[in-house]
Amino acid sequence: MNTASSTQDDGSSLPVRDDPDSRNWTDRKASAQALRAANARNVSGRRRFVDPTTCDRDYSEAEREFMQAMHEYKIRSGRMFPTWSEVLEVLKALGYEKPEEYATCANSA
Repeated sequence: MNTASSTQDDGSSLPVRDDPDSRNWTDRKASAQALRAANARNVSGRRRFVDPTTCDRDYSEAEREFMQAMHEYKIRSGRMFPTWSEVLEVLKALGYEKPEEYATCANSA
């Protein structure tokens, strides 16, 4: 297969295959946007995922337990960004409950 170079709207160029079948499966605009985003991320030094074990802070046992439970939930559900309802579900599964004194305050408000 031959490759050529295609100039994008922003002046950058991407290699383009001359194979007609590959054009059916490639979204050039999305590919160019992803390439620019990846380059910007590499230049900025920003990490895509932050591992809590690499932070400078010492976490309590409860914090580590919660982070691990959230991590496991994300893997099981396939959702990188759970809703607050899902976070509450994880907390309840860990055994956390609202103390009675707060429950009565919330009902009287």
